Amino acid sequence: MTTDPMHVPAFYTKVARSIHKRPRFWIKLGNIESGVLAPDLVDVQVREPIYVCGLARSGSTLLLEILAAHREAASHRYQDFPFVFTPFWWHTVLRMSPLKDTSLRERAHGDRMLINATSPEAMEEMIWTAFFPESHQADVSQVMGRQRRNPEFAAFYRKHIQKLLLRAKRKRYVSKGNYNVTRMGYLRAMFPDAKFVVPVRDPVTHIASLMRQHARFCEAGAKDAAVAAHMSLAGHYEFGLNRVPIHTGQDAPMAEILAAWAKGDEVRGWALYWAMLYGFVAQQQEADADLKSATLVQRFEDLCAEPQAALRALFTHCDLPVDEALIAAYVPKIQKPDYYDAKFSDADVALIREITAPVAARFGY
Repeated sequence: MTTDPMHVPAFYTKVARSIHKRPRFWIKLGNIESGVLAPDLVDVQVREPIYVCGLARSGSTLLLEILAAHREAASHRYQDFPFVFTPFWWHTVLRMSPLKDTSLRERAHGDRMLINATSPEAMEEMIWTAFFPESHQADVSQVMGRQRRNPEFAAFYRKHIQKLLLRAKRKRYVSKGNYNVTRMGYLRAMFPDAKFVVPVRDPVTHIASLMRQHARFCEAGAKDAAVAAHMSLAGHYEFGLNRVPIHTGQDAPMAEILAAWAKGDEVRGWALYWAMLYGFVAQQQEADADLKSATLVQRFEDLCAEPQAALRALFTHCDLPVDEALIAAYVPKIQKPDYYDAKFSDADVALIREITAPVAARFGY
């Protein structure tokens, strides 16, 4: 077994490609699974689903891990890939498999987060992309508001969540999906009791982390085409060779971001992107009081400075029983990263501050 965290087994890539090319078949198969499980799903309620969403590298994975560790929560796992459309049947197959590697290893990001096949992960994007094939086009607005309707998706998605709750024997669904940040209105309309957690981070350190990951995945993708292919098939376009920013409905800022990156001006491009995306979040919160009440904006710095208080507030907002034992287990693990140097010049920092200042101030920076 390879120890390379970037390695993608050929089998999974081959199957994922097949699934990607035949979404209607897999949607149908998922519906068949739901039909077979119908008697068991009758009493499974989708109550207050929790969505962690925002720009990558903001602490979203850590928040997902903590929430998914709660005794009432169920989430997607790494091992769900690539058979995301039939989570219950695939889980049954895995339970019968004699090959169970539960050893922890550092994930591909090289950020000291340890994972194994059962670790929580963002996986539902494959489903969104199957129903909304324009989901990752840079020239198409990805904003999905309360008025958006897709009955077929809504029915499939609700059943999908029920199946995840059924297999885990848990009450609450927890999702991490960066792209859901522009779908919060749609999700709130679909689930009027949904809860949202939007992590945010100081733009200088946030952009430093994003640039580090982008360079890391670009390098890996240049060496092995399977890396970029896997990211696309799994619905990850945050960084790497297949990077696509989330279109927040504003064509001019998007054009400016893409132009900066095309010229190799990574710092300016990321700063513009940070300002655009979190500007959208701030405007949406101000325009929708109901959505604002359902959303916890979690600053990464506050989480690191006062983790105990932040985690209590997190559980309270999500209407989960405050688990003091779980909090005590995670508090020692939460700290500001010290494993990389931003390597920004004074001019870079000044540029980031200048571009992001109006939006950053709205989040207390």
